[in-house]
Amino acid sequence: MSSGGIFISIMAALAVGAMSPGPSFVVVSRIAISRSRLDGLAAALGMGVGGVVFAVLALAGLTALLSQFEWLYVLLKVAGGAYLVYIAVNIWRSAGQPLEVSDTVNGNPAPRLSFMTALLTQLSNPKTIIVYASIFAALLPRTVPLSLIVALPLGVFVLEAGWYSIVALAFSARHPRRLYLAAKSWIDCSAGVVMAGLGLRLILAGVSDR
Repeated sequence: MSSGGIFISIMAALAVGAMSPGPSFVVVSRIAISRSRLDGLAAALGMGVGGVVFAVLALAGLTALLSQFEWLYVLLKVAGGAYLVYIAVNIWRSAGQPLEVSDTVNGNPAPRLSFMTALLTQLSNPKTIIVYASIFAALLPRTVPLSLIVALPLGVFVLEAGWYSIVALAFSARHPRRLYLAAKSWIDCSAGVVMAGLGLRLILAGVSDR
């Protein structure tokens, strides 16, 4: 597969995780609803920067270790796939639960505070780097081209910041928010199916490499 094809495949896989409701989604939506649209966009940038940090760490770890330790490459695929299935199960279980986004915060907009809140939320979630590393392990070649090393962090920033900007814009308006909440169970179930499929693929790939 060409570098462009690998890049698109990784971005598509990461998009599933980014768009699955979780702690980051709740933080951005709450900020957009309770503060301002500008605060919500600042939070989206924080999520993008946090995603870049995890992408760089995942790339650095993979390029340094996987070229030397074959067993680690297999272990990461199996463990990462199992964890993605675990996340999928949690998404399915929470599909019917209402999303709590009604908290309010009084005061003037504070984009810097919103940025830092989102960034720290992203960095405090260890699940993110596991997802990144497992997807990179499954889809990257053993020798990663320089073009991909440069393009992936940039792509992650555009993906994370872009998606959460959409979330901020949607949840700072009344009608789009109501539409999402009405379809939450279907969206969660669909995301869970895709995430579970990716997890099973990683497990099968790791077992076949043994």
